[in-house]
Amino acid sequence: MLSSLELNQFRCFESLQIELQPGLTIFVGNNAQGKTSILEAACALMRLQSPRTSTLGDLSRIGPGGGQGFAVRGQFGDCQLGLRHSARGGRKLAVDGENQGRASAYLCYSGLLVWIASDDLILVKGGGSHRRRYLDFMAGQLYPLYRPALKAYERALRSRNFLFKRDASPAWDQIDAYSKILIENGAILTRCRRELIAELAPLAAAAQKQISESDENLQIEYRAASGDDDDLAAELQRRRGDEQRRRQTLAGPQRDDLIFKVNQMSAAKFASEGQQRTLALALKLAQSQLFIEKTARPPVLLIDDVFGELDPDRRNALMRVWPTDSQKLITTTHLDWLDSSRVDARIWKVQEAQVDAAD
Repeated sequence: MLSSLELNQFRCFESLQIELQPGLTIFVGNNAQGKTSILEAACALMRLQSPRTSTLGDLSRIGPGGGQGFAVRGQFGDCQLGLRHSARGGRKLAVDGENQGRASAYLCYSGLLVWIASDDLILVKGGGSHRRRYLDFMAGQLYPLYRPALKAYERALRSRNFLFKRDASPAWDQIDAYSKILIENGAILTRCRRELIAELAPLAAAAQKQISESDENLQIEYRAASGDDDDLAAELQRRRGDEQRRRQTLAGPQRDDLIFKVNQMSAAKFASEGQQRTLALALKLAQSQLFIEKTARPPVLLIDDVFGELDPDRRNALMRVWPTDSQKLITTTHLDWLDSSRVDARIWKVQEAQVDAAD
């Protein structure tokens, strides 16, 4: 579990030190007071990324004394984790005070994490980039090869697309050099994603029925963009003329997508908003269950302002089916949903980037 969290120059916080407990911790306050930033700091510390931005530099506090960098520290299990980021020095990682040169070495000491938020509806209604981000965040925690393969793939993809844009007539010898990197690392990404969805789909289907308390049938289809038999090399060769005309890479994992169906019909087009919210929650609960099944370790759940969007039935169903052994950090604008059975919850009030124990 994450037993402490310390922020410096992070988002709206000049500084914050807080002790956390096992089980349920709740941060309550109005919107735009800093509640989500606390959860975001925990995510950045444990997974070196934010669900709200793709750049760590964006997490620096804005205002007097801010903008130059931030630091987050926390005790996870027996290890003291530390993340620092500055405009000049970039990212610095430490475990028990010892610098870690590689993210993979640092992450070995961290834990599993699931982010659940009110805007997860975008997984169902939004574009494919949101679903790929969901896959990447999950697969990066389960497969050691995934994160480095993804970074290598993204670097090569940017370079390959740059060459298409730079030259009126493509320099295919240079482009093909990057194609080899795409093919090698793309195969790892596609293989991991296929395995992930095969294991996730039945868990998500079960969670959909549990939360909705109905016989809703959820189906998840993984659509790879690497050609027949996931042969990216052949697909790139086949799309060569199209790529030259459109001047960009047209095949590969950067175009993969997930298709969700409820009762055989497109969830994005035909499901009600309640069904779509249930689906988004089912995906995150299935992620939690998959983590437990594959690693025997309960993940930390970061739950951002979800309860205000759910009707009482779905809210109660969610609380019945979430992993009992997981530490849960929750933000909310009110506590009307909290019943007397949750008296063991630790409650913090958040107002204008100040955090105090509730009375």
